[in-house]
Amino acid sequence: MLARLPPHFRDGGLRLFIEKEIHHMTNFTGLNLAQPILRAIADEGYTTPTPIQGKSIPPLLAGRDLLGVAQTGTGKTAAFALPLLHHLAQSADKPRRHRPRALILAPTRELAGQIGDSLRRYSRRLQLRTAVVFGGTSIRPQIKALTHGVHALVATPGRLIDLMNQGYLRLDAVEVFILDEADRMLDMGFIHDVKKIAAALPQRRQTALFSATMPKSVQGLADNLLNDPLRIEVAPTATTAEKVDQRVLFVAKDKKRALLGELLNDADIKRVLIFTRTKHGADRVTRHLDKRGIKAGAIHGNKSQNHRERALRGFRSGHLRALVATDIAARGIDVEGVTHVINFDLPNDPDSYVHRIGRTARAGATGTALSFCAHDERASLRDIEKTIRQSVTVIEDHPYHAADIANDAGPAPRRPQSRKRPGQHRRNQPQRQRSARRAA
Repeated sequence: MLARLPPHFRDGGLRLFIEKEIHHMTNFTGLNLAQPILRAIADEGYTTPTPIQGKSIPPLLAGRDLLGVAQTGTGKTAAFALPLLHHLAQSADKPRRHRPRALILAPTRELAGQIGDSLRRYSRRLQLRTAVVFGGTSIRPQIKALTHGVHALVATPGRLIDLMNQGYLRLDAVEVFILDEADRMLDMGFIHDVKKIAAALPQRRQTALFSATMPKSVQGLADNLLNDPLRIEVAPTATTAEKVDQRVLFVAKDKKRALLGELLNDADIKRVLIFTRTKHGADRVTRHLDKRGIKAGAIHGNKSQNHRERALRGFRSGHLRALVATDIAARGIDVEGVTHVINFDLPNDPDSYVHRIGRTARAGATGTALSFCAHDERASLRDIEKTIRQSVTVIEDHPYHAADIANDAGPAPRRPQSRKRPGQHRRNQPQRQRSARRAA
């Protein structure tokens, strides 16, 4: 794409052009997007770009590699999908068998499916074929789609490599490569898969990497994949949505399910996403809610793809009031009208907290995040508050309030080690302090 730009755009003039476009763009009609795309997004009710869209679309249209950092629920999918479709529409050749022109990599099935849905909506007035491939479902329809040929392919890493190894997919014709939710991709251990996929791509391509947070591991990946990228960051790393009302409830671990049932007596909690740390924990919480007459579904890695899609549909339609999920399964859930997020278990990783509560207060709405904190989660709460740079308001007015946990300041700071005798091992330190450092 960059090679097609006028010569004066390949130096400092490109940056000036991009900055000018960003400054003047107040609505989608101000972009040089193909008319069929503008009509499609108008049908979706889009008029004014979100900050990540407004800052990302012009440089992507200009062919620039891009590193985009933005919170969940800020419109990242359209930020990369619209310029991608515009590029494909400029030369809408017949799709080639097994050789897509664009590749979008996503960490989870749910996110891949939602990106595919967005591409189909935005391109419905164009003669472009898209496909989505992921594990947990039959590979045969995916092979058939690739054999017929697609312009753009959305994939999870594992299934993509399966198709490559079986000879049904080649990446040598990819012109645009997009890596979405890069932080979660690395959290899930996909770094080697991503490197293998990147090695199969042409050297001459446009690459965009999007992430909700920017730890050093993601920055390192970006350094290896991107060529002189423009960095777009619309919110400080690891900040939480401003309109989310965050509260913490101190409770003994064996009283958490009882507290959850008590909270859900409140009719204001209309559509709630509940996070647990483990798959078995998600199933136990779901069964507990069902016994109380609260319609709930669970999604996690042990559930079949059909079950996960059915639960997600029920949650979207309002048939299910609660959806219980683990972090991995929940990445990519984009459901309007989630009034509350409940952290039944606090995550070990503070960035996961940011992602979780970002599932409410989307698209300008308000929302509430309630976190249960047991004794062994005190260190996790401190790490979260340090990461989001604010204290979470404590709710004591509930029947299971544990004052001993609330008043526990945690282990004292570690003393300087300079006076230790040579050879003194840290096993002499209290177990509680070692656990707190491992959680930090």
